[in-house]
Amino acid sequence: MILYIQYIDTPVGKMKVGATDKGICLFDFEYRRMIEAITKRIFKGLGSEEFEEAHHPHMDTLKLQVDEYFKGTRKEFDLPLHLIGTDFQKKVWNGLINIPYGETRSYEQQSAFLGDPKAIRAVAGANGENGIAIIIPCHRVIGKNGSLTGYGGGLPKKKWLLDHEFKNSGKSTQMNIF
Repeated sequence: MILYIQYIDTPVGKMKVGATDKGICLFDFEYRRMIEAITKRIFKGLGSEEFEEAHHPHMDTLKLQVDEYFKGTRKEFDLPLHLIGTDFQKKVWNGLINIPYGETRSYEQQSAFLGDPKAIRAVAGANGENGIAIIIPCHRVIGKNGSLTGYGGGLPKKKWLLDHEFKNSGKSTQMNIF
């Protein structure tokens, strides 16, 4: 299976986009420290290191929806995703999609939501392996005390994304809802 790769500019920096015929499998910050390891994991999952720096139709859908997100008009993404990781990672990433726009959860709350309140470190590790930023909103997971902790794109980008979502959510107060 071929991995198609492109780069797009966003208000939070240049993003690397990867797509297969099954869907988007990569949308991450170009200069993220772990981008090479995530890309290698994707190649391993595809069983090939064949890629083309070329356009794929799934990228049109991604670009449209990401532009709407940054304009504040899109609260949920509806595009085909091709999740490549362990079963546990996929479970965590699918759980992240359930955190509502403009809200946050702690790692502890996310672990409980996934059915294993003691798996906080494992959940945090899987969040860190998420290679589909913003669309799989790992930026919505924060420390138990409400602090911004760990984000592959860097804490300033995490803060920017959370502020952007809160501003466009229509909520009068930012809540930590489980």
